[in-house]
Amino acid sequence: MDIGNWQSADVQANGLKIHYYRTGGRGPVVVLFHGITDNGLCWTPVARALEAEYDVVMPDARGHGLSDDGNDYAPESHAADAAALIAALGLDRPVIGGHSMGGLTATLVAARYPGAARGVILEDPAWSRGETAEMQQARPAFLAEWRQRLAKQQAQSPAELLAQARRDNPTWPAAEWEPWVEAKHQVRLSVLDYIGGLRPNWQDLVADIAIPGLLITGDPEKGVIISPEWAAEAAAIWPDLEVVQIPQTGHSIRREGFDAYVKAIKTFLAKL
Repeated sequence: MDIGNWQSADVQANGLKIHYYRTGGRGPVVVLFHGITDNGLCWTPVARALEAEYDVVMPDARGHGLSDDGNDYAPESHAADAAALIAALGLDRPVIGGHSMGGLTATLVAARYPGAARGVILEDPAWSRGETAEMQQARPAFLAEWRQRLAKQQAQSPAELLAQARRDNPTWPAAEWEPWVEAKHQVRLSVLDYIGGLRPNWQDLVADIAIPGLLITGDPEKGVIISPEWAAEAAAIWPDLEVVQIPQTGHSIRREGFDAYVKAIKTFLAKL
């Protein structure tokens, strides 16, 4: 897709080639980590909304986009990649943010790498609090179905996949479609190993975060990960956390409530 005058480049980080896009400019740096099976350019509408005031960096996670595969997809490996990217680009305590998988990556960076960032934005992060036996039993079938669906998407032409995506998500802004389709054709099926792995307990992570945070949640009835109860508990553990709930949105909050989402992050960024 056409990215205009944005930079598209590679950096060596944590032993891998990590590809990234960067809007440039002299404003404060914001680094955004995408969700599973997306890529850096899936942040395009948000970056367009921020680029006049901020320098937005959008990496492709390992196994996604134009970045290298990794030998594992554990959340800690994604966080190590992210911290190494920040160091390799010489970024001085940027604001970091992420959606879903990328939200857990940002949480881990904030908790495990003190001094790497000065603020963190979390869009329905893929937090976990252990699994029941029933959840563990259901996971293999869930993963198999997801792999089958992704393989089918990759077998479709861009036009076919675009038409299906429009039918499945009719409320998404038009600017979301091209990067989403491209991301599905670029991603490696192996990245779904992330779903089958263990994740750290989110309460332990947020207890270790000493920078301001913004947690953006959606409508519990639309399948978001972060329930109102988890959001309230997180705010109790992490005193410098602000919670914003955007009604009528599901897991892809920014795609379903874009204007409210951008307003929330701009308000947060202006305070830092």
